[in-house]
Amino acid sequence: MKHHYFFAVKLPKEAKEFLYEWIQARKEDFPFARWVHPEDYHITLAFLGFAEKTMLEQAIEKVKSVLEKEAAFTLTFNSIGIFGPQKAPRIFWADVESSEELFSIQKAVYKECVETGFELDKKPFRPHITLARKWNSGDDFDIRTLMQIREGDEKPFSFNVTEVVLYETHLDKTPKYKEYANFPLAIPGC
Repeated sequence: MKHHYFFAVKLPKEAKEFLYEWIQARKEDFPFARWVHPEDYHITLAFLGFAEKTMLEQAIEKVKSVLEKEAAFTLTFNSIGIFGPQKAPRIFWADVESSEELFSIQKAVYKECVETGFELDKKPFRPHITLARKWNSGDDFDIRTLMQIREGDEKPFSFNVTEVVLYETHLDKTPKYKEYANFPLAIPGC
């Protein structure tokens, strides 16, 4: 079986748990057919698709040398949204507040993958965490149900990004994504 690969920001355990619990409390309002396992929550930086071993190893080395210089940073959950037709969306997602560090890391990873020879999606980077797929209701999706992601006291939830991961896709398993290579970010002050 051929696996697909992608570089992504790994969400820490507490961010995955917060997002999962936040969604569980509101899940009945969003009848999607397939919910993503919380262990599979991530922010894709570059989707490689199928990769020959030698090309994959080259990309790993290039990305590693770039990320060694990058520092850990903080992201904050922002809101939920959709991709696809407004009445029956394909993807239900959570996003994060705009982050220069995130865009900088994505640009660097993307560049190294293209230079290795990968054909990557040319659409602008839209950082998001896929939560569910395929609207599954006789009623149209109500765009007014989209909201901010906040804690019970209405504070935003922030988390530290300390590593980027190259994931390998296993469509026949749950969770679907297996860590293939890890790229720790420098911890400021260490």
